[in-house]
Amino acid sequence: MSQTITDSNFNFPGQKSVYKGKVREVYHLENDLLVMIATDRLSAFDVVMPKGIPYKGQMLNQIATKMMAETQDLVPNWLLATPDPNVAVGKACEPFKVEMVIRGYLSGHAARQYKLGHRVLCGAPMPEGMIENDQFPTPIITPATKAEMGDHDEDISKEDILAKGIVSPEDYAVLEHYTQLLFARGSEIADARGLILVDTKYEFGKTTDGQIVLIDEIHTPDSSRYFYKEGYASRQALREPQKQLSKEFVRQWLIEHDFQGLEGQTLPTMSDDYIELVSERYIELFENITGTPFEKADTTNIAERIEQNVLSCLKELA
Repeated sequence: MSQTITDSNFNFPGQKSVYKGKVREVYHLENDLLVMIATDRLSAFDVVMPKGIPYKGQMLNQIATKMMAETQDLVPNWLLATPDPNVAVGKACEPFKVEMVIRGYLSGHAARQYKLGHRVLCGAPMPEGMIENDQFPTPIITPATKAEMGDHDEDISKEDILAKGIVSPEDYAVLEHYTQLLFARGSEIADARGLILVDTKYEFGKTTDGQIVLIDEIHTPDSSRYFYKEGYASRQALREPQKQLSKEFVRQWLIEHDFQGLEGQTLPTMSDDYIELVSERYIELFENITGTPFEKADTTNIAERIEQNVLSCLKELA
């Protein structure tokens, strides 16, 4: 099995602090620079799996940087350079403490809530008479509070975000507008590649000069759900499961093994064969989402490769 990177311990020049999220590790340097490492960790139900997935970090980083390039005319983003397959370097930001989740279809978490009888999610109404994977009349925004590693993201309404002062009304209006613009563009990109962008989440931050920018990942299989466009209508008419591109297949595997991240549940063990299968599925996701073949980076010594590439980049940016 190929080597993976599930943790990092770099000490870059001018390093001030390190933040470790569920999948990404962010190094804050002097001169308001951030170095973001996309690891091969796999998170589902807000729980990090014990084993890494080969090439997953590379795929996520390369999809995100490609999608940022394809949306930067709409929404400013934090990105300055991608010196390594697993690395993005950009402007330091103060992240907003909410994730902007937008849903075009009744799928995943929304569908699970709908089956429980809920018709409002995060303050957004969901019409009666829908079946799983139906399209909403218009996309709904269902924010979530951002969790620390090992904690669960929690649904929250726009009203609660404003009432608790988590985001100012002025800034929230910008986040909402940017979310709608990005989802519309992401849907166009997906459509051109024979896909449907079902739902996704965006994260935003504010730069030191007060500009709101897109940060973290965008339109990746970790942050988004895709269906294949071909056959969607016929499968829906027959009430058959949709053929989808996302990490939902991992969530379903965990559910089948009696795990949803709930208290008292035991995390099932993923065999090496299953981990290889997950890696292959992620490659399929990459190639369908980007429309380009996936080129595997050298994994002989990932940490050393990353360090050398980042140091060279920092010299160029100095």
